[in-house]
Amino acid sequence: MKIRQNVRKTKEDHKMRDERTVKPVLSKQDRGRLDDLLAEAEKKTGTQIVLALVRRSDSYPELPWTAFALGSSLAGLAVLIQILFFTGWETRMTVLSAAGLILAAGAFLALLTVLSRGFARLFLPAHRAETEVRQYAESLFLNRELFATKGRRGVLMLVSVFEHKVILLPDSGLYSILTPEAMKRIIGSMTPLLKRRRIAPAFEAGLEGLARVLKGYQGPGKDNELPDTLIEEKGV
Repeated sequence: MKIRQNVRKTKEDHKMRDERTVKPVLSKQDRGRLDDLLAEAEKKTGTQIVLALVRRSDSYPELPWTAFALGSSLAGLAVLIQILFFTGWETRMTVLSAAGLILAAGAFLALLTVLSRGFARLFLPAHRAETEVRQYAESLFLNRELFATKGRRGVLMLVSVFEHKVILLPDSGLYSILTPEAMKRIIGSMTPLLKRRRIAPAFEAGLEGLARVLKGYQGPGKDNELPDTLIEEKGV
C-alpha cells in the first residue's frame, strides 16, 4: 500500500513539474476571462464543464517518412524525365548526382515537417487526427476523474492545437441533451477560429454553444465538483 502511494505521488510530482515547465499558450488575461465565462456557464446550466488545451495529441512519427517518400518520388520522377527526354544524360557521375538529389529532396521535406507544424499537418489524415485527439480526451477524462460528479453531469471540452481539432466528451447524464448533432454544431463554431489560432475566442464560442444547448438541463444540484481552471498540457 505504501509503495503504491509513493508511486502515485511520484507521478503527480512529475505531472506538476511538466505543467510548470510548459510555457502557457494562453495569456493570463485570456485564462481569467475563460475562467469567468466557465463559471457563468456552469451556473446557468447546472453542469460541470472542464476546459482542456493540449498542444499535440500524438507524436505522429510517420509524418517525416511520408514527406520523405513524397520528396523522393517527385525527385525520382524528375530524374526519369531527364533520362527519357535527354539522351546522353546517364553518365556515371550524373547517376550518382541523381541518387543524391533524390535523397536530398526527401530529407528536405522530412525536415520541413519537423520545423513547420503547418507543413507537417498537410501529411496528417483527418481521421487519424480525430482518432488520436479523441483518445487523448478520453484518457484525460478518466485520469482527471471527470466522471465523479453527482448525476454524471460533467463535460470535457478539449482543444488540440496541432491537429486543429475539438472534442466534446459529455458524461452519461448529459447524453440525452448533448446529442452528436448538437456537439457537431458547437464544434463547427469553434474550428474556424482554431484554424486561425484564435484559441481563446474558440473556447468562448464553445462555451456559448454549450450554454445554449444545456440551458434546459435540470440536474441534481449545482455544487461545484470539478475545477474551473483551464487544464493546459504539452501533450505527446
